[in-house]
Amino acid sequence: MALGKLQKVLISESLDPCCREILQAGGLRVQEKPGLSKEELLREIRDCDGLIVRSATKVTAEVLEAAERLQVVGRAGTGVDNVDVEAATRKGVLVMNTPTGNSLSAAELTCGMILCLARQIPQAAASMKEGKWDRKKYMGMELNGKTLAVLGLGRIGREVATRMQAFGMKTIGYDPIITPDVSATFGVEQLPLEQIWPRCDFITVHTPLLPSTTGLLNDSTFAKCRRGVQVVNCARGGIVDEGALLRALQSGQCGGAALDVFTQEPPKDRDLVNHPNVISCPHLGASTREAQSRCGKEIAMQIVDMATGKGLTGVVNGQALSKAFAPQTKPWIALARALGTLLCTVGKQMQGSMQVCTLGTPLKEAGSYLTPAVAAGMLAGGTQKEVTLVNATLLAQEAGLKVTTTHSDVAPEPDSSTGLVQVSLQGTPHQVTGTVQGSTPVLRQINGATFKLPAPLCGPLLLYRAKASDTSALATLTGLLSKAGAQLLSYHSSSTVAGEQWSVVGLSAPLPNLGELKPRVTEIFQLHL
Repeated sequence: MALGKLQKVLISESLDPCCREILQAGGLRVQEKPGLSKEELLREIRDCDGLIVRSATKVTAEVLEAAERLQVVGRAGTGVDNVDVEAATRKGVLVMNTPTGNSLSAAELTCGMILCLARQIPQAAASMKEGKWDRKKYMGMELNGKTLAVLGLGRIGREVATRMQAFGMKTIGYDPIITPDVSATFGVEQLPLEQIWPRCDFITVHTPLLPSTTGLLNDSTFAKCRRGVQVVNCARGGIVDEGALLRALQSGQCGGAALDVFTQEPPKDRDLVNHPNVISCPHLGASTREAQSRCGKEIAMQIVDMATGKGLTGVVNGQALSKAFAPQTKPWIALARALGTLLCTVGKQMQGSMQVCTLGTPLKEAGSYLTPAVAAGMLAGGTQKEVTLVNATLLAQEAGLKVTTTHSDVAPEPDSSTGLVQVSLQGTPHQVTGTVQGSTPVLRQINGATFKLPAPLCGPLLLYRAKASDTSALATLTGLLSKAGAQLLSYHSSSTVAGEQWSVVGLSAPLPNLGELKPRVTEIFQLHL
């Protein structure tokens, strides 16, 4: 992945001790400094390879820019809206989360909030502490027979739905990704949002905070709801428009709200918190011993697995890269990078349209991680400071390089059982094809010329095209190697095309000057793979 060795990890928030213990047992140095100010974080992050956060630390573009060695940000929890994922991707920093770690805790809190809204339990408890006995004031409602709308049917949403069904609630919902057939298996009838608003007694939201979900509940949607609808938000502040919610509470259109999250945390505007029909908590969704232990353990194990090359899981900004850590895929990634570098060198351009074609059944799913590897190879000689599999696709687009991927199950012999990777610059004659032999990336074909014996693509290489009948280039090369004190490690020549052939020469060290060779060849390139 072109990521260096992970050595030092900063934990910037309070996490279960098992997180530190697992990281240290994995050979990593750990620095625990919860509660850092922005300025302190900018100082501490400079020499760290990894950063583990919960929801309070804001991993901004400024923080990422200051983190000179950072390779991974681990979020001990689900939501990553406190991490600038685009800026991390641009810098080649992986962002991980633990999507299952706090699901049950968040779901249970949501269910508790629904019960509290129905029976006004917190208000009644507060009244008792004030010495009152207001039995008539806190008249509640049964949940049995009521309709609960669950907006967002991922792990947490479905856990809430199945638990509230046990109280006799009818569950309807909406999710743009989960299909109605799937949601039906856990008892949720999916409907368009416009049909949901007038049908529900309770609404609970379980979506990420995205432009499309910000203000999902607003003045317009509240107006379409039943009068007295009850609202729960244990997901992210901002999904429910707080101004619209306050207006709906004041008018009675909304009968009550239970909020664990706010647009600003802690909220400076206390109007919602102080409203008598609002139950609020200080973002406690994941605040259970079990969830914190699970999240801390999972993120630590994910980072140790990454550091040791064992695997890559929970990746937010490059899910396809999880396959890139498998031992059998690493030589293919090296091949794809090498082909990208070779094509850029021979084609003398990093713009235009590039096609990556995988050939052979073994490579059927490989395009997802080989394509960014080819792009990384293409961009390696450019001005970008560091190109990795994380940011290669994004940087290629910005550099004006359009990359497309195709696949064919059929690969020509003798590579049908292993597969081939073919990379072309559209609108030009430039095309390179390679495969992997053992664990070595090798070149099969370049611009229509085939290597009967494939040429290894590793280390310092000299690549030149010359007349097939002229052997003077090889003799001159031998002399240059002798002068430079370098050795010829391998020599491979291609088939003849239009009277010329390509030669790929493996060297022990790069040659300082190719001046004597240039008059004897059509074109010549030196590169290090």
